[in-house]
Amino acid sequence: MDYRYVLRQLGVLFVVLGASMVFSLAWAVGDYVRGNPKEMPAIIAFLSGMAICLVLGGAAYAFGKTSRTGLGRREALLLVGVSWLAGAGLAGLPFYFWAKLQTSLDHVSPFSQYVNCYFETMSGLTTTGASILTNIEACPPAILFWRAFTHWLGGLGIIVLFVAVFPALGVGGKRLFRIESPGPTPEGVRPKIRETARALWLIYLLLTLIEASSLRLCGMSWFEALSHTFATLATGGFSTRNASIGAYDSVAIEGVIIFFMILAGVNFGLYYQIAQGRLTNVLKDRELRVYLGIIAVASCIIIASLYGRTVMTTEENHVGPSLGTAVRYGLFQTVSLQTTTGFCTAEFDHWPFIAKCTLLILMFIGGSGGSTGGGIKVVRIIMAAKIIWAELEKVFRPNVIRPIRVGRAPIDPDLRLATLVYVCIILFLFAAGTILIMLCQEFGKPIDIDTAATAAAATLNNIGPGLAEVRATANYGFFSAPAKIVMSLLMVLGRLEVYAVFVLFMPRFWRSE
Repeated sequence: MDYRYVLRQLGVLFVVLGASMVFSLAWAVGDYVRGNPKEMPAIIAFLSGMAICLVLGGAAYAFGKTSRTGLGRREALLLVGVSWLAGAGLAGLPFYFWAKLQTSLDHVSPFSQYVNCYFETMSGLTTTGASILTNIEACPPAILFWRAFTHWLGGLGIIVLFVAVFPALGVGGKRLFRIESPGPTPEGVRPKIRETARALWLIYLLLTLIEASSLRLCGMSWFEALSHTFATLATGGFSTRNASIGAYDSVAIEGVIIFFMILAGVNFGLYYQIAQGRLTNVLKDRELRVYLGIIAVASCIIIASLYGRTVMTTEENHVGPSLGTAVRYGLFQTVSLQTTTGFCTAEFDHWPFIAKCTLLILMFIGGSGGSTGGGIKVVRIIMAAKIIWAELEKVFRPNVIRPIRVGRAPIDPDLRLATLVYVCIILFLFAAGTILIMLCQEFGKPIDIDTAATAAAATLNNIGPGLAEVRATANYGFFSAPAKIVMSLLMVLGRLEVYAVFVLFMPRFWRSE
Protein backbone atom coordinates (compact mmCIF):
# COMPACT_ATOMS: atom_id res chain seq x y z
CA MET A 1 0.00 0.00 0.00
CA ASP A 2 1.49 3.32 -1.08
CA TYR A 3 0.15 5.65 1.61
CA ARG A 4 2.18 8.60 0.36
CA TYR A 5 0.48 8.50 -3.03
CA VAL A 6 -2.96 8.36 -1.39
CA LEU A 7 -2.02 11.25 0.90
CA ARG A 8 -0.82 13.32 -2.05
CA GLN A 9 -4.09 12.88 -3.93
CA LEU A 10 -6.08 13.58 -0.77
CA GLY A 11 -4.13 16.83 -0.45
CA VAL A 12 -5.21 17.92 -3.92
CA LEU A 13 -8.79 16.93 -3.17
CA PHE A 14 -8.83 18.97 0.05
CA VAL A 15 -7.53 21.99 -1.85
CA VAL A 16 -10.34 21.59 -4.42
CA LEU A 17 -12.89 21.29 -1.61
CA GLY A 18 -11.58 24.45 0.05
CA ALA A 19 -11.52 26.33 -3.25
CA SER A 20 -15.17 25.37 -3.90
CA MET A 21 -16.18 27.37 -0.81
CA VAL A 22 -15.32 30.57 -2.69
CA PHE A 23 -18.80 30.69 -4.29
CA SER A 24 -20.54 30.73 -0.90
CA LEU A 25 -17.96 33.21 0.39
CA ALA A 26 -18.71 35.50 -2.55
CA TRP A 27 -22.42 35.27 -1.77
CA ALA A 28 -21.78 36.25 1.87
CA VAL A 29 -19.53 39.14 0.85
CA GLY A 30 -22.12 40.36 -1.65
CA ASP A 31 -24.86 40.41 0.99
CA TYR A 32 -22.54 42.17 3.44
CA VAL A 33 -21.67 44.86 0.89
CA ARG A 34 -25.38 45.35 0.18
CA GLY A 35 -25.86 46.30 3.84
CA ASN A 36 -26.41 43.09 5.77
CA PRO A 37 -23.92 43.06 8.71
CA LYS A 38 -25.25 39.68 9.88
CA GLU A 39 -23.24 38.05 7.08
CA MET A 40 -19.88 38.82 8.74
CA PRO A 41 -19.88 35.57 10.81
CA ALA A 42 -20.49 33.62 7.59
CA ILE A 43 -17.61 35.45 5.84
CA ILE A 44 -15.22 34.59 8.68
CA ALA A 45 -16.53 31.01 8.76
CA PHE A 46 -15.86 30.42 5.06
CA LEU A 47 -12.45 32.09 5.17
CA SER A 48 -11.51 29.88 8.13
CA GLY A 49 -12.82 26.74 6.44
CA MET A 50 -10.96 27.55 3.23
CA ALA A 51 -7.73 28.25 5.12
CA ILE A 52 -7.87 24.92 6.98
CA CYS A 53 -8.62 22.98 3.77
CA LEU A 54 -5.78 24.69 1.90
CA VAL A 55 -3.27 24.23 4.72
CA LEU A 56 -4.14 20.58 5.32
CA GLY A 57 -4.28 19.91 1.59
CA GLY A 58 -0.96 21.57 0.96
CA ALA A 59 0.70 19.72 3.84
CA ALA A 60 -0.68 16.36 2.71
CA TYR A 61 0.44 16.98 -0.86
CA ALA A 62 3.94 18.03 0.23
CA PHE A 63 4.32 14.99 2.48
CA GLY A 64 3.22 12.57 -0.23
CA LYS A 65 5.04 14.27 -3.09
CA THR A 66 7.97 11.84 -2.96
CA SER A 67 5.79 8.90 -4.04
CA ARG A 68 6.67 7.52 -7.45
CA THR A 69 4.19 4.63 -7.76
CA GLY A 70 0.83 4.60 -9.48
CA LEU A 71 -2.69 4.19 -8.14
CA GLY A 72 -3.42 0.50 -7.57
CA ARG A 73 -6.74 -1.04 -6.68
CA ARG A 74 -6.18 -0.91 -2.93
CA GLU A 75 -4.97 2.68 -3.11
CA ALA A 76 -8.05 3.62 -5.14
CA LEU A 77 -10.39 2.02 -2.60
CA LEU A 78 -8.62 3.75 0.27
CA LEU A 79 -8.66 7.11 -1.52
CA VAL A 80 -12.39 6.94 -2.28
CA GLY A 81 -13.39 5.82 1.20
CA VAL A 82 -11.22 8.33 3.06
CA SER A 83 -12.16 11.14 0.66
CA TRP A 84 -15.81 10.93 1.61
CA LEU A 85 -15.27 10.37 5.32
CA ALA A 86 -12.65 13.12 5.69
CA GLY A 87 -14.18 15.41 3.05
CA ALA A 88 -17.43 15.62 5.00
CA GLY A 89 -15.45 16.57 8.10
CA LEU A 90 -13.75 19.47 6.33
CA ALA A 91 -16.82 20.61 4.40
CA GLY A 92 -18.73 20.90 7.68
CA LEU A 93 -16.28 23.42 9.15
CA PRO A 94 -18.08 26.56 7.81
CA PHE A 95 -21.28 25.44 9.56
CA TYR A 96 -19.45 24.97 12.85
CA PHE A 97 -17.50 28.23 12.70
CA TRP A 98 -20.61 30.18 11.74
CA ALA A 99 -22.58 28.73 14.67
CA LYS A 100 -19.82 29.68 17.08
CA LEU A 101 -19.53 33.21 15.69
CA GLN A 102 -23.11 34.26 15.04
CA THR A 103 -25.15 36.09 17.67
CA SER A 104 -28.23 36.96 15.61
CA LEU A 105 -30.37 33.97 16.61
CA ASP A 106 -32.37 33.80 19.81
CA HIS A 107 -31.58 30.12 20.24
CA VAL A 108 -28.43 28.05 20.03
CA SER A 109 -27.85 26.81 16.49
CA PRO A 110 -27.80 23.02 16.02
CA PHE A 111 -24.50 23.58 14.18
CA SER A 112 -22.84 24.48 17.48
CA GLN A 113 -22.34 20.71 17.92
CA TYR A 114 -19.79 19.40 15.44
CA VAL A 115 -21.54 16.02 15.09
CA ASN A 116 -24.52 17.91 13.64
CA CYS A 117 -22.25 19.69 11.16
CA TYR A 118 -20.77 16.36 10.09
CA PHE A 119 -24.22 14.78 9.72
CA GLU A 120 -25.53 17.71 7.66
CA THR A 121 -22.48 17.77 5.40
CA MET A 122 -22.43 14.01 4.89
CA SER A 123 -26.12 14.25 4.06
CA GLY A 124 -25.29 16.95 1.52
CA LEU A 125 -22.33 15.25 -0.15
CA THR A 126 -24.08 11.86 -0.32
CA THR A 127 -27.20 13.65 -1.68
CA THR A 128 -29.34 12.25 1.13
CA GLY A 129 -31.07 15.46 2.20
CA ALA A 130 -31.72 14.48 5.83
CA SER A 131 -31.32 17.60 7.98
CA ILE A 132 -30.81 18.39 11.65
CA LEU A 133 -31.99 21.99 11.22
CA THR A 134 -35.18 22.89 13.05
CA ASN A 135 -35.46 26.31 11.40
CA ILE A 136 -33.81 26.36 7.97
CA GLU A 137 -34.94 29.88 7.15
CA ALA A 138 -33.08 31.30 10.18
CA CYS A 139 -29.74 30.53 8.49
CA PRO A 140 -28.14 33.18 6.25
CA PRO A 141 -28.27 32.66 2.47
CA ALA A 142 -24.52 31.95 2.19
CA ILE A 143 -24.77 29.05 4.66
CA LEU A 144 -27.80 27.63 2.87
CA PHE A 145 -26.03 28.08 -0.47
CA TRP A 146 -23.04 26.02 0.74
CA ARG A 147 -25.44 23.45 2.15
CA ALA A 148 -27.06 23.07 -1.28
CA PHE A 149 -23.72 23.24 -3.10
CA THR A 150 -22.51 20.15 -1.21
CA HIS A 151 -25.35 18.33 -2.97
CA TRP A 152 -24.12 19.48 -6.36
CA LEU A 153 -20.54 18.44 -5.60
CA GLY A 154 -21.61 15.02 -4.44
CA GLY A 155 -24.17 14.45 -7.19
CA LEU A 156 -21.80 12.85 -9.69
CA GLY A 157 -19.21 12.41 -6.98
CA ILE A 158 -16.23 14.32 -5.69
CA ILE A 159 -13.91 11.73 -7.17
CA VAL A 160 -15.49 11.99 -10.63
CA LEU A 161 -14.85 15.74 -10.49
CA PHE A 162 -11.33 14.94 -9.33
CA VAL A 163 -10.73 12.66 -12.33
CA ALA A 164 -12.24 15.21 -14.71
CA VAL A 165 -9.96 18.03 -13.55
CA PHE A 166 -6.65 16.32 -12.86
CA PRO A 167 -4.94 14.24 -15.57
CA ALA A 168 -2.07 13.08 -13.36
CA LEU A 169 -4.01 10.07 -12.12
CA GLY A 170 -3.51 8.28 -15.44
CA VAL A 171 -4.82 4.70 -15.45
CA GLY A 172 -5.62 5.06 -11.74
CA GLY A 173 -8.42 7.43 -12.68
CA LYS A 174 -10.30 4.55 -14.24
CA ARG A 175 -10.16 2.63 -10.99
CA LEU A 176 -11.43 5.65 -9.06
CA PHE A 177 -14.23 6.26 -11.54
CA ARG A 178 -15.44 2.65 -11.45
CA ILE A 179 -15.37 2.50 -7.65
CA GLU A 180 -17.16 5.82 -7.25
CA SER A 181 -19.71 5.67 -10.09
CA PRO A 182 -23.17 4.56 -8.94
CA GLY A 183 -24.55 1.37 -10.47
CA PRO A 184 -23.27 -2.18 -10.99
CA THR A 185 -21.65 -1.69 -14.40
CA PRO A 186 -20.44 1.88 -14.90
CA GLU A 187 -19.40 2.11 -18.53
CA GLY A 188 -17.52 4.98 -20.11
CA VAL A 189 -19.21 7.01 -22.79
CA ARG A 190 -15.84 8.07 -24.20
CA PRO A 191 -12.71 5.99 -24.93
CA LYS A 192 -10.72 7.60 -22.08
CA ILE A 193 -11.95 7.73 -18.51
CA ARG A 194 -10.99 11.40 -18.10
CA GLU A 195 -13.05 12.28 -21.18
CA THR A 196 -15.93 10.27 -19.71
CA ALA A 197 -15.81 12.21 -16.45
CA ARG A 198 -15.61 15.52 -18.31
CA ALA A 199 -18.51 14.62 -20.59
CA LEU A 200 -20.70 13.69 -17.61
CA TRP A 201 -19.86 16.90 -15.79
CA LEU A 202 -20.54 19.03 -18.87
CA ILE A 203 -23.97 17.40 -19.19
CA TYR A 204 -24.51 17.96 -15.46
CA LEU A 205 -23.55 21.63 -15.79
CA LEU A 206 -25.81 22.16 -18.81
CA LEU A 207 -28.81 20.66 -17.01
CA THR A 208 -28.00 22.87 -14.01
CA LEU A 209 -28.12 26.04 -16.13
CA ILE A 210 -31.37 25.01 -17.82
CA GLU A 211 -33.19 24.13 -14.59
CA ALA A 212 -31.97 27.20 -12.70
CA SER A 213 -33.18 29.45 -15.53
CA SER A 214 -36.53 27.63 -15.63
CA LEU A 215 -37.11 28.03 -11.89
CA ARG A 216 -36.15 31.71 -12.13
CA LEU A 217 -38.81 32.17 -14.81
CA CYS A 218 -41.32 30.45 -12.50
CA GLY A 219 -40.81 33.13 -9.86
CA MET A 220 -37.93 31.95 -7.68
CA SER A 221 -35.06 34.29 -6.88
CA TRP A 222 -31.66 33.33 -8.30
CA PHE A 223 -30.58 32.21 -4.83
CA GLU A 224 -33.57 29.88 -4.47
CA ALA A 225 -33.39 28.73 -8.09
CA LEU A 226 -29.72 27.75 -7.85
CA SER A 227 -30.11 26.12 -4.43
CA HIS A 228 -33.05 23.98 -5.52
CA THR A 229 -31.37 23.15 -8.83
CA PHE A 230 -28.31 21.84 -6.98
CA ALA A 231 -30.59 19.69 -4.84
CA THR A 232 -32.74 18.47 -7.75
CA LEU A 233 -30.05 17.35 -10.18
CA ALA A 234 -28.06 15.74 -7.38
CA THR A 235 -31.32 14.07 -6.20
CA GLY A 236 -30.51 15.52 -2.78
CA GLY A 237 -33.51 17.37 -1.39
CA PHE A 238 -32.09 20.23 0.71
CA SER A 239 -34.44 23.21 0.42
CA THR A 240 -34.12 26.82 1.54
CA ARG A 241 -37.59 26.65 3.09
CA ASN A 242 -38.84 24.83 6.18
CA ALA A 243 -41.80 23.46 4.22
CA SER A 244 -39.61 22.35 1.28
CA ILE A 245 -41.19 22.82 -2.18
CA GLY A 246 -44.64 22.97 -0.60
CA ALA A 247 -43.78 26.45 0.68
CA TYR A 248 -44.08 27.88 -2.85
CA ASP A 249 -47.52 26.38 -3.58
CA SER A 250 -46.76 26.69 -7.29
CA VAL A 251 -47.81 24.12 -9.89
CA ALA A 252 -45.27 25.57 -12.32
CA ILE A 253 -42.35 25.16 -9.90
CA GLU A 254 -43.47 21.66 -8.98
CA GLY A 255 -43.75 20.74 -12.67
CA VAL A 256 -40.22 21.94 -13.44
CA ILE A 257 -38.78 20.08 -10.46
CA ILE A 258 -40.68 16.87 -11.32
CA PHE A 259 -39.27 16.99 -14.85
CA PHE A 260 -35.68 17.48 -13.72
CA MET A 261 -35.97 14.93 -10.91
CA ILE A 262 -36.92 12.35 -13.54
CA LEU A 263 -33.97 13.43 -15.70
CA ALA A 264 -31.60 13.18 -12.73
CA GLY A 265 -32.72 9.60 -12.10
CA VAL A 266 -31.73 8.53 -15.64
CA ASN A 267 -28.33 7.04 -16.52
CA PHE A 268 -26.26 10.08 -17.54
CA GLY A 269 -24.53 8.01 -20.21
CA LEU A 270 -27.80 8.07 -22.17
CA TYR A 271 -27.61 11.85 -22.45
CA TYR A 272 -24.26 11.57 -24.16
CA GLN A 273 -25.79 9.11 -26.63
CA ILE A 274 -28.57 11.61 -27.33
CA ALA A 275 -25.94 14.28 -27.99
CA GLN A 276 -24.34 11.89 -30.49
CA GLY A 277 -27.65 11.39 -32.28
CA ARG A 278 -28.20 7.83 -31.01
CA LEU A 279 -31.79 8.41 -29.92
CA THR A 280 -32.90 4.97 -31.08
CA ASN A 281 -30.46 3.27 -28.70
CA VAL A 282 -31.75 5.40 -25.85
CA LEU A 283 -35.39 4.55 -26.54
CA LYS A 284 -34.52 0.85 -26.60
CA ASP A 285 -32.71 0.98 -23.27
CA ARG A 286 -34.36 -1.59 -21.00
CA GLU A 287 -33.49 0.10 -17.73
CA LEU A 288 -34.89 3.46 -18.90
CA ARG A 289 -38.20 1.89 -19.88
CA VAL A 290 -38.51 -0.01 -16.60
CA TYR A 291 -37.55 3.12 -14.64
CA LEU A 292 -40.27 5.19 -16.32
CA GLY A 293 -42.70 2.30 -16.01
CA ILE A 294 -42.16 2.06 -12.26
CA ILE A 295 -42.84 5.79 -11.90
CA ALA A 296 -46.03 5.47 -13.97
CA VAL A 297 -47.40 2.43 -12.12
CA ALA A 298 -46.49 3.74 -8.65
CA SER A 299 -48.03 7.14 -9.48
CA CYS A 300 -51.29 5.50 -10.52
CA ILE A 301 -51.44 3.45 -7.31
CA ILE A 302 -50.78 6.46 -5.09
CA ILE A 303 -53.10 8.79 -7.03
CA ALA A 304 -55.89 6.19 -6.80
CA SER A 305 -55.36 5.84 -3.05
CA LEU A 306 -55.47 9.63 -2.59
CA TYR A 307 -58.50 10.25 -4.80
CA GLY A 308 -61.41 11.53 -2.73
CA ARG A 309 -59.23 12.29 0.30
CA THR A 310 -58.06 15.58 1.79
CA VAL A 311 -54.29 16.12 1.49
CA MET A 312 -52.28 17.97 4.15
CA THR A 313 -49.46 20.00 2.61
CA THR A 314 -46.08 20.66 4.20
CA GLU A 315 -47.44 24.10 5.12
CA GLU A 316 -50.06 22.21 7.17
CA ASN A 317 -52.88 23.37 4.93
CA HIS A 318 -55.61 20.91 4.01
CA VAL A 319 -56.42 20.71 0.29
CA GLY A 320 -59.88 19.51 -0.58
CA PRO A 321 -60.44 16.11 -2.23
CA SER A 322 -60.31 16.15 -6.03
CA LEU A 323 -58.60 14.31 -8.87
CA GLY A 324 -56.34 17.32 -9.46
CA THR A 325 -55.21 17.28 -5.83
CA ALA A 326 -54.46 13.54 -5.97
CA VAL A 327 -52.49 13.90 -9.22
CA ARG A 328 -50.56 16.97 -8.12
CA TYR A 329 -49.36 15.68 -4.75
CA GLY A 330 -49.26 11.98 -5.58
CA LEU A 331 -47.12 12.43 -8.70
CA PHE A 332 -44.69 14.80 -7.01
CA GLN A 333 -44.02 12.54 -4.02
CA THR A 334 -43.78 9.43 -6.21
CA VAL A 335 -41.09 10.97 -8.42
CA SER A 336 -39.32 12.55 -5.43
CA LEU A 337 -38.95 9.27 -3.54
CA GLN A 338 -38.37 7.08 -6.61
CA THR A 339 -35.44 9.27 -7.63
CA THR A 340 -34.38 9.52 -3.93
CA THR A 341 -34.51 13.32 -4.10
CA GLY A 342 -36.64 13.78 -1.01
CA PHE A 343 -38.36 17.09 -1.80
CA CYS A 344 -41.83 17.30 -0.25
CA THR A 345 -45.07 19.11 -0.98
CA ALA A 346 -47.34 17.00 1.22
CA GLU A 347 -47.19 15.31 4.61
CA PHE A 348 -47.36 11.74 3.29
CA ASP A 349 -47.11 10.22 6.76
CA HIS A 350 -50.91 10.75 6.92
CA TRP A 351 -51.58 9.01 3.61
CA PRO A 352 -53.35 5.64 3.27
CA PHE A 353 -51.40 2.48 4.09
CA ILE A 354 -51.07 1.37 0.46
CA ALA A 355 -49.61 4.75 -0.53
CA LYS A 356 -47.03 4.65 2.27
CA CYS A 357 -46.08 1.06 1.40
CA THR A 358 -45.61 2.04 -2.24
CA LEU A 359 -43.38 4.95 -1.26
CA LEU A 360 -41.33 2.69 1.03
CA ILE A 361 -40.73 0.24 -1.82
CA LEU A 362 -39.69 3.10 -4.11
CA MET A 363 -37.13 4.18 -1.49
CA PHE A 364 -35.28 0.89 -1.97
CA ILE A 365 -35.58 0.76 -5.77
CA GLY A 366 -34.09 4.19 -6.42
CA GLY A 367 -32.90 5.63 -9.72
CA SER A 368 -31.04 4.15 -12.68
CA GLY A 369 -27.46 2.94 -12.59
CA GLY A 370 -25.17 5.79 -13.62
CA SER A 371 -27.58 8.43 -12.31
CA THR A 372 -27.22 10.70 -9.30
CA GLY A 373 -30.01 8.78 -7.56
CA GLY A 374 -29.57 6.41 -4.63
CA GLY A 375 -31.24 3.13 -3.74
CA ILE A 376 -30.49 -0.34 -5.05
CA LYS A 377 -30.84 0.93 -8.65
CA VAL A 378 -33.37 -0.14 -11.28
CA VAL A 379 -30.82 -2.16 -13.26
CA ARG A 380 -30.13 -4.34 -10.21
CA ILE A 381 -33.85 -4.84 -9.65
CA ILE A 382 -34.16 -6.03 -13.26
CA MET A 383 -31.19 -8.37 -12.85
CA ALA A 384 -32.45 -9.79 -9.57
CA ALA A 385 -35.92 -10.41 -11.03
CA LYS A 386 -34.48 -12.19 -14.06
CA ILE A 387 -32.16 -14.31 -11.91
CA ILE A 388 -34.99 -15.34 -9.58
CA TRP A 389 -37.23 -16.16 -12.54
CA ALA A 390 -34.50 -18.26 -14.15
CA GLU A 391 -33.90 -20.16 -10.91
CA LEU A 392 -37.62 -20.85 -10.54
CA GLU A 393 -37.77 -22.15 -14.10
CA LYS A 394 -34.92 -24.56 -13.33
CA VAL A 395 -37.11 -26.24 -10.71
CA PHE A 396 -39.47 -27.68 -13.35
CA ARG A 397 -37.19 -27.46 -16.42
CA PRO A 398 -33.73 -28.42 -15.11
CA ASN A 399 -32.31 -29.22 -18.56
CA VAL A 400 -33.07 -25.81 -20.09
CA ILE A 401 -30.12 -23.42 -20.23
CA ARG A 402 -31.42 -19.94 -20.90
CA PRO A 403 -29.03 -16.95 -21.04
CA ILE A 404 -30.01 -14.06 -18.80
CA ARG A 405 -29.81 -10.66 -20.45
CA VAL A 406 -30.54 -7.03 -19.66
CA GLY A 407 -31.36 -5.65 -23.08
CA ARG A 408 -28.72 -7.15 -25.35
CA ALA A 409 -26.06 -7.48 -22.66
CA PRO A 410 -25.70 -10.96 -21.13
CA ILE A 411 -25.36 -11.24 -17.37
CA ASP A 412 -22.32 -13.36 -16.57
CA PRO A 413 -22.26 -15.60 -13.44
CA ASP A 414 -19.99 -13.23 -11.51
CA LEU A 415 -22.34 -10.32 -12.08
CA ARG A 416 -25.35 -12.43 -11.08
CA LEU A 417 -23.69 -13.30 -7.78
CA ALA A 418 -22.55 -9.72 -7.20
CA THR A 419 -26.09 -8.44 -7.80
CA LEU A 420 -27.72 -10.85 -5.37
CA VAL A 421 -25.00 -10.29 -2.76
CA TYR A 422 -25.43 -6.52 -3.02
CA VAL A 423 -29.21 -6.72 -2.55
CA CYS A 424 -28.72 -8.99 0.47
CA ILE A 425 -26.14 -6.61 1.96
CA ILE A 426 -28.51 -3.65 1.58
CA LEU A 427 -31.32 -5.54 3.31
CA PHE A 428 -28.91 -6.60 6.06
CA LEU A 429 -27.68 -3.03 6.55
CA PHE A 430 -31.28 -1.82 6.69
CA ALA A 431 -32.09 -4.29 9.48
CA ALA A 432 -28.82 -3.70 11.32
CA GLY A 433 -29.14 0.06 10.95
CA THR A 434 -32.67 0.00 12.38
CA ILE A 435 -31.50 -1.95 15.43
CA LEU A 436 -28.41 0.23 15.97
CA ILE A 437 -30.42 3.45 15.71
CA MET A 438 -32.88 2.20 18.33
CA LEU A 439 -30.03 1.11 20.60
CA CYS A 440 -28.26 4.47 20.19
CA GLN A 441 -31.44 6.27 21.16
CA GLU A 442 -31.06 4.80 24.63
CA PHE A 443 -28.76 7.83 25.06
CA GLY A 444 -31.49 10.23 23.93
CA LYS A 445 -35.16 10.45 23.06
CA PRO A 446 -36.81 7.00 22.73
CA ILE A 447 -38.27 6.27 19.29
CA ASP A 448 -40.65 3.74 17.79
CA ILE A 449 -39.82 1.10 15.20
CA ASP A 450 -41.43 3.09 12.35
CA THR A 451 -39.12 6.03 13.00
CA ALA A 452 -36.00 3.88 13.32
CA ALA A 453 -36.77 1.72 10.28
CA THR A 454 -37.62 4.57 7.92
CA ALA A 455 -34.67 6.64 9.21
CA ALA A 456 -32.39 3.69 8.38
CA ALA A 457 -34.01 3.25 4.95
CA ALA A 458 -33.93 6.99 4.20
CA THR A 459 -30.25 7.41 5.08
CA LEU A 460 -29.04 4.13 3.56
CA ASN A 461 -30.84 4.81 0.28
CA ASN A 462 -29.89 8.52 0.32
CA ILE A 463 -33.45 9.84 0.40
CA GLY A 464 -33.93 12.08 3.45
CA PRO A 465 -37.54 12.05 4.66
CA GLY A 466 -39.16 8.96 6.15
CA LEU A 467 -42.24 8.32 8.25
CA ALA A 468 -43.33 8.94 11.83
CA GLU A 469 -40.86 11.28 13.58
CA VAL A 470 -38.70 11.73 10.45
CA ARG A 471 -41.67 12.57 8.23
CA ALA A 472 -41.64 15.30 5.58
CA THR A 473 -42.05 18.26 7.96
CA ALA A 474 -39.75 16.85 10.68
CA ASN A 475 -35.96 16.65 11.01
CA TYR A 476 -33.20 14.46 12.45
CA GLY A 477 -32.04 16.92 15.11
CA PHE A 478 -33.54 14.98 18.03
CA PHE A 479 -31.40 11.87 17.44
CA SER A 480 -28.52 11.20 19.82
CA ALA A 481 -24.93 11.79 18.67
CA PRO A 482 -24.20 8.01 18.34
CA ALA A 483 -27.34 7.57 16.20
CA LYS A 484 -26.25 10.43 13.93
CA ILE A 485 -22.85 8.80 13.48
CA VAL A 486 -24.53 5.50 12.57
CA MET A 487 -26.76 7.26 10.04
CA SER A 488 -23.81 9.19 8.60
CA LEU A 489 -22.08 5.86 8.01
CA LEU A 490 -25.25 4.47 6.40
CA MET A 491 -25.30 7.48 4.05
CA VAL A 492 -21.77 6.94 2.79
CA LEU A 493 -22.31 3.17 2.56
CA GLY A 494 -25.35 3.77 0.37
CA ARG A 495 -23.63 6.42 -1.75
CA LEU A 496 -20.48 4.36 -2.38
CA GLU A 497 -22.50 1.14 -2.65
CA VAL A 498 -20.97 -0.55 0.38
CA TYR A 499 -17.70 -2.08 -0.81
CA ALA A 500 -15.40 0.97 -0.85
CA VAL A 501 -16.19 1.56 2.83
CA PHE A 502 -16.45 -2.04 4.07
CA VAL A 503 -12.97 -2.97 2.87
CA LEU A 504 -11.46 -0.32 5.17
CA PHE A 505 -12.58 -2.44 8.14
CA MET A 506 -10.97 -5.65 6.87
CA PRO A 507 -7.56 -6.44 8.45
CA ARG A 508 -6.36 -8.15 5.26
CA PHE A 509 -6.89 -4.95 3.28
CA TRP A 510 -4.11 -3.26 5.27
CA ARG A 511 -1.58 -6.07 5.03
CA SER A 512 1.32 -5.83 2.61
CA GLU A 513 1.18 -8.32 -0.24
